[in-house]
Amino acid sequence: MSLLTFKGGIHPPDKKELAKDCAITHQSPPKKVTIPIVQHIGAPCKLTVVVGQAVKKGEVIASPEGFVSAPVHSSVSGKVVAISEAPLPTGRAVSAVVIENDMTEQWTTLRDNPDFMQLSPDELKAKVKDAGIVGMGGAAFPTHVKLSPPKEKPIDVAIINGAECEPYLTADYRLMIERPEDIVQGLQAIMKILGVKRGFIGIENNKPEAVKKMQDAIKGIPDIDVVALEVKYPQGAEKMLIKACVNREVPPRGLPMDVGVVVQNIGTAIAIYEAVRYGKPLIDRVVTVTGEGIKEPKNMFVKVGTIVSELIEQCGGFKGTPAKVISGGPMMGFALTSLDVPVTKGTSGIVVLPEKEVMHVDNFGPCIRCGRCIEACPMGLMPFMLSIYSEKGFYEEAKAYNLFDCFECGSCTYVCPSKRPIVQFVRLAKSLTKP
Repeated sequence: MSLLTFKGGIHPPDKKELAKDCAITHQSPPKKVTIPIVQHIGAPCKLTVVVGQAVKKGEVIASPEGFVSAPVHSSVSGKVVAISEAPLPTGRAVSAVVIENDMTEQWTTLRDNPDFMQLSPDELKAKVKDAGIVGMGGAAFPTHVKLSPPKEKPIDVAIINGAECEPYLTADYRLMIERPEDIVQGLQAIMKILGVKRGFIGIENNKPEAVKKMQDAIKGIPDIDVVALEVKYPQGAEKMLIKACVNREVPPRGLPMDVGVVVQNIGTAIAIYEAVRYGKPLIDRVVTVTGEGIKEPKNMFVKVGTIVSELIEQCGGFKGTPAKVISGGPMMGFALTSLDVPVTKGTSGIVVLPEKEVMHVDNFGPCIRCGRCIEACPMGLMPFMLSIYSEKGFYEEAKAYNLFDCFECGSCTYVCPSKRPIVQFVRLAKSLTKP
């Protein structure tokens, strides 16, 4: 099997040995959950519950106000004890529903439909929408929107992203090892919704057990292939994955649908399968809790709304004094300022790093025009120019260097000998100008 990849990228230590052999375990039921009503890109949701109201597991607690939005459901059965504000990993505070768990696990309605593939594409898509599914790789884009391309952009390929190229994270890997058939059935549902005949599952070649499991799961299914990808970061980024799997280049400022492709994450594929078969909403997910600063790394099945400090406690607590706790991976995740942050639909991991694993840069140097950031950039940009213009406050000028094509993978910052915070400069420029 030939290895497929893209131009650029880097090779940070993957650190996956800490958790990759840890089978998925269920967290202990939380006594209370704090569920943000904004867990996706797009329009915020409107509260549909009040303090004192009894809710069941899977009940809608916030409904979407627009097409690019997704409903939010209760992850436990119990009573709404507060409507408050909760911090997201980005630091933004949003409205949240606090529910006291009555420990009865009483569902609203679940119904097994083993013949779900007999449903029409519109019926399948409606189930995905009602389940509140969003991209679970971190972007949290409402999935039903991805599955509704405009008629002028026909889709002929669906890709499941099994690369999981972020260091430390192993949640998707464990799902491929433990639930390969569910992933394939999720992909088949995606293909029927989109009306496509070709499906791919892209997996980095440093996961041979996952490649084998997925190959076994697709035996007898001629329209789905497993493709091995070169081990390189950010191999799991949509545009890089599309280039590697089907040799199509998404145009600048373009979307995968512009080249006839839809990409979904491993966890998202399973959530789609559970929605179309059982009517289960997205109320829990697998989260990797790992890092040299945690006593017992684990891959945990976690209820949305669980506070990060509870997960750390269930993993034995910190090993020494942590220097940094990150939501997501170390390349694209966010360092937390508090452990009172709830798990959301997009929380793929919690990484705890001790002092020896963190480089503190008090004073970064000037750009020396070495060109390493250009070589590393998977988008073919000139990151040094973006950082220089942003540092000087010339945000509009940065747009001329395709500022909004940058998806902030961090490859440029990783290789910069002057330790310039290039990604942070890019985020600043984006926040102070319009596309």
